[in-house]
Amino acid sequence: MTAPLNHEVVTTTDEPMDTRVDRRSFIHRVGAVAAAATVGTVTLPAVAYAGPQGNLQSTTTPDVPVRPEAIADVTELTIAEAATLIRSGKLRPERLLEAHLDRIGAFDATYQAFNLVLADEALARARSLGRTRGGALHGIPLAIKDNYYTRGIPTTANSYLFEKFEPPFDATAVRRLTGAGGIVLGKTQMGPLATTRATTPDGRITTVNAWTPADPSTDPGGSSSGSATAVASRMATSAVGTQTGGSIIAPSNAQNLTGLKPTMGRVSLYGIVPLSYTRDHPGPLARDAMDAAIMLTAMAGEDPNDPRTQGLPPVPDLITAATPVLRGRKVGVRWRTRVGVIPGFTTGTSETAAARRAALSKLAEVEDLQVVDVTMPDEWDVLTNAAFNNVRLPERSEPFLPMLRSDLRGFGVSVTGWLQGALLGADEYLIGQRAKVLLLQRVLDDLFEQCDVVVQTSPNPFDAIGLPELALPIGFTAKGVPIGTILGGKPFGEDRLLAVAAAYQALTDWHHRRPADPQSAVPLAATGTESGTKADARRATGRVQAPAAGDRGRLLAHEIPDLMQ
Repeated sequence: MTAPLNHEVVTTTDEPMDTRVDRRSFIHRVGAVAAAATVGTVTLPAVAYAGPQGNLQSTTTPDVPVRPEAIADVTELTIAEAATLIRSGKLRPERLLEAHLDRIGAFDATYQAFNLVLADEALARARSLGRTRGGALHGIPLAIKDNYYTRGIPTTANSYLFEKFEPPFDATAVRRLTGAGGIVLGKTQMGPLATTRATTPDGRITTVNAWTPADPSTDPGGSSSGSATAVASRMATSAVGTQTGGSIIAPSNAQNLTGLKPTMGRVSLYGIVPLSYTRDHPGPLARDAMDAAIMLTAMAGEDPNDPRTQGLPPVPDLITAATPVLRGRKVGVRWRTRVGVIPGFTTGTSETAAARRAALSKLAEVEDLQVVDVTMPDEWDVLTNAAFNNVRLPERSEPFLPMLRSDLRGFGVSVTGWLQGALLGADEYLIGQRAKVLLLQRVLDDLFEQCDVVVQTSPNPFDAIGLPELALPIGFTAKGVPIGTILGGKPFGEDRLLAVAAAYQALTDWHHRRPADPQSAVPLAATGTESGTKADARRATGRVQAPAAGDRGRLLAHEIPDLMQ
């Protein structure tokens, strides 16, 4: 069975953003960002761009066919489906929110996706939105990773250091999401200070993978664990995370989601607890390519408070890019695209290798999409090894040096990584930064001469060199654990990544599959759009702190450096 196709569209003559960006200027920009990390805020060189100026973005979500199962249970709705029903008057934002609060009340004691649920505030917001017509996220319940500032609401970064912190303002990304009509459901569990999978600051495992809630040994993906579990378990329609070493891509792959890490600077980091000045990226964890496009469209753009967002090409029309192209009954890709396959990507007899082969075969069915083998740039293994990857560590330690000198206990189980960063030599840091620029140059000049998009087996090194990545589901293991893959793109090539993902998802239904609910003593009533019955469940109300998790094991300090992003 394949997923239902969206409206029939035809290809346009417009070029994707990645063909309009000057590669040399992006390399210079990345080098300048590294310099800014050492000398403080500087004016960064603009990225040269040949194309139309001004606002290129879509301002509304498209009307899409709504699946019967999503009409029967509104927590199954994608953003685009929910927006279609809300605009037509067939679904009230309050009803949509109540259905998600019902699931939180029934199941989050098991999932531990949230550390704080803002039920009363969210309901008040939903009721006020029900009387208006607003932006692209009008009435959509969203989960926010707990390192994004939320005004007057605790922002702990799951750390002892921030356990009593209530920011005086919203992060720019949060402000833009709510400005587009989004409703903040709550703050999600995360790895302590955005390091590893979600645990308590002292290392006790909290969040489980929504697909295996009875088995805490199955990694939910870190550090945006709670955001991924909230969306996968249908307790939020979409969510946001951050990535420094894989924490949008990895949890999306682990939980059957479509995650999008944009190009460095595309989304402001202002109001997000920092981990690395040159590598932090905010982005969405969503159900499908269209939802990822809607979320990124709301989040992206220049911010006077973050110089990394300035001097960049305009945000393209991501929503149109994520709309599948249909010619008769044949699915095509919006722009002619070569998908590069790296050596060894499908080698072996594992379930993952089989799923990758099947995914490439399905992509080969897409019109105007060519699957090609590629070779890696010179010294690839050297330039992408763990030693060069560790040059990120001093950037995380530097802002916290006063705390490191005063009381190491504040860092909890992740203290070893912060000490590593503080002890890394200046010569190693400088060599690593130069190696990063060299790697970027070889990726752009050598790898992307052979293809337009490349499949990957790891989020590294594209997060290190600031290039965009998209995670999407491609199957399951025999035990029902999701299998995902990663697409990497050229600078500001989010529109092309979304177009490829949309074509693949028009031919498959992996992204529509949902996990079974965990066993629970709290039953749920019907949550369809026509049901006026209150769910017979413990609805989350007030400001709900996460209950203490049972004994799910723990991570120890000496284990964290090998796991952290």
